[in-house]
Amino acid sequence: MVTASPQSDGADQGSILALNAGSSSLKFALFAAVPALPALVRGEISDLTSSPHLLAYDEAGTPVAERHWPMSGEQSFTDALNALLDLVDAAPGHDRLRAVGHRIVHGGTEHIAPERLTPALLIALEALIPLDPIHMPHNLAPIRAVEKSRPDMEQFACFDTAFHHTMPLVAQRFSLPRSICDAGVRRYGFHGLSYEYIAGRLARELPALAQGRVIAAHLGAGASLCALAKGVSVATTFGISVLDGLMMATRCGSLDPGVIFYLGRLGHSLAEMEDMLYNQSGLLGVSGISGDIRVLLASAEPHAREALELFTYRIALEVGAMASALGGVDGIVFTAGIGQHAPAIRAAVCERLGWLGVRLDQAANDAGAFRISSEESQIDVRVMATDEEAMIARHVLAITGAADPVVSSLRPV
Repeated sequence: MVTASPQSDGADQGSILALNAGSSSLKFALFAAVPALPALVRGEISDLTSSPHLLAYDEAGTPVAERHWPMSGEQSFTDALNALLDLVDAAPGHDRLRAVGHRIVHGGTEHIAPERLTPALLIALEALIPLDPIHMPHNLAPIRAVEKSRPDMEQFACFDTAFHHTMPLVAQRFSLPRSICDAGVRRYGFHGLSYEYIAGRLARELPALAQGRVIAAHLGAGASLCALAKGVSVATTFGISVLDGLMMATRCGSLDPGVIFYLGRLGHSLAEMEDMLYNQSGLLGVSGISGDIRVLLASAEPHAREALELFTYRIALEVGAMASALGGVDGIVFTAGIGQHAPAIRAAVCERLGWLGVRLDQAANDAGAFRISSEESQIDVRVMATDEEAMIARHVLAITGAADPVVSSLRPV
């Protein structure tokens, strides 16, 4: 084990790289390893499955690096990850990379807090792939790539499901045979790092509201709601997978299980149905045009209007369920790509929630203000940016403290 004395200077303490891997993209952010965690570089490697494209910005939003690679199978991902690590090494204000933190979508029943990655943990996480075959392989790929490129680098797993382990049993259980539920079939919930960030920001900026009943709406290509009681998750719309709950860009959301049996009797295979529900449904499936909310908002096609109406209807319907779980609502927070940047969607949802006492300040909503509810509103409605990468870095900093990391937690010892 190699250690060093704690240093007071941010550069001496090194930096933390947060990686947020999706099915075709890798978001990243580099933070100085000091309590305030200032971001040094942010960006994304997009189109990982076709032609990887790295684009990085400094904290002011100024582009600092851009690179393209031709598609060449697995090697293209390795090349892109190595280029990212080279970019990190050259980042201004950065002395050395101290640790890497990863967003892991599914932690199953056992992993309810951030953990240092070890060979045993990686094996355990690979065993969870059947619970989320869409995300988990992509979440784990950067871990292997970092280990190969930087074998002495300490890495950490931060789980999206962990935040929801506070839900009461009644909110976790499905009405299935007990043997099935005991085997791990239950409501886990996701977007936990995002909701944890929002809960923390509420506590800092709106402490009175944070102590009340808040419904957070993470609306993006994947979408969900979380019922927060005093900053703690008590209910959420996602279930055992990221298919449940709200209608999403290409995912169906809540669905009568009988549909699956019907499709099976029509001759659809399990693989075909999985692809349909994950990749061909939601906004894309209903509109027949696109799963991108921006494209649908700009379209005059009737099916685009129908898809948007169903999207906001489902959100409002599930807000009612979250309100029931909380026993009332004091505030609603819109976040993530659609929640933060689509005022028309926020307006349509709030209009459907008039029965709850929601009253929108249209000018504030159009401007994307921090508060978009009017003075007459009985519910405080806010718009907040989320930051999953910052949440990952906070967890890594909390685990590592001020001392240098040990050598290679992924290699057997």
